[in-house]
Amino acid sequence: MTPALLDRALVEEATKKSGLIWVRGTGTADRALWHVWHEGAAYVVGGGPGEQPLEGLADGGTAEVTVRSKDKGGRLVAWTAAVSEVAPDGELWAAVAVELKAKRLNAPDGEAVTARWARECRVLCLTPREAHTEMPSGSLAARPVETPATTRRPIPAALPRLLRKRKHKRG
Repeated sequence: MTPALLDRALVEEATKKSGLIWVRGTGTADRALWHVWHEGAAYVVGGGPGEQPLEGLADGGTAEVTVRSKDKGGRLVAWTAAVSEVAPDGELWAAVAVELKAKRLNAPDGEAVTARWARECRVLCLTPREAHTEMPSGSLAARPVETPATTRRPIPAALPRLLRKRKHKRG
């Protein structure tokens, strides 16, 4: 086997087995995205209300994808992807939407999720172009993306008393 075929096999197997891939689009930070692997490419859905953000990923653009080990969390492989948008009226979209729906956790609209995706979201195809199997020499640690969900606030003043009461009732 040639090195290119081995790299392609590594990209495919690692991406298939990973629950999340880290994707960096144009002008954005790395972002964890859930995906499905279908016929040689990773597919992601998002960009609509209640779905994962797809900023920096545009039809015809490129993205850098990093795949981590599911059990250890270390980097396995990185690859450059060609980004293309899948039209919601085609056979490919229907096939991919079924697989994405099976992996979507806690969809607010249950079985109607694919209809909402067709109306409000984008399904993007990330096709591998070039694998980067060499490990970086330095740290790739990055500052987390700012979000109000990580803002810490002081605990309510009454909480210690409530916890003590609960402890006494059990004892």
